[in-house]
Amino acid sequence: MNKSNKPAYVVIGILSLAVFLFLGWLIYLRDPIPGYPAWVTALPYSNAFFNGLAAILIFLGVREIRVNQNKELHKKLMISAVVCSAIFLIGYILYHHYHGDTKFLGQGIIRPIYFFILISHIVLSLPLVPLVFTTLWHAKSEQWEKHKKFARWTYPIWQYVSVTGVLIFILLKNFN
Repeated sequence: MNKSNKPAYVVIGILSLAVFLFLGWLIYLRDPIPGYPAWVTALPYSNAFFNGLAAILIFLGVREIRVNQNKELHKKLMISAVVCSAIFLIGYILYHHYHGDTKFLGQGIIRPIYFFILISHIVLSLPLVPLVFTTLWHAKSEQWEKHKKFARWTYPIWQYVSVTGVLIFILLKNFN
């Protein structure tokens, strides 16, 4: 481990752990607020939109660097993807703050399909937070080889989590 990266890795680890603990508490350990505002019902739609937009931006950003070697456009697209993911996360937190967890009511073959998607989505979202932060850190500090090394893992996981987030929304809307 590069000594100059150690403080950044510690901060990323602490921040990631704080995010995980907070989301776990928010979703599974506390009761939702009764009588939530009407605008809360729109949050799943906007969350799916920002997740989908992030997936598109991630794909385009990776294509720009791999195919066209366009670093400037890659940077803009990836920063936009991070912003979309951050807006999603804010909406996700607000929704779960007011509404709480949404139970899946679908029956039959769709039920194990839904839970496979949901569980894989959750499991892969755990390393995603520190991977995104670490990948961004290496880009910001212009450590390009390390940036590429982490991006090779961050890209497919981030893409999967973004796309499955939209799929989860679609399944909840169509089978609940």
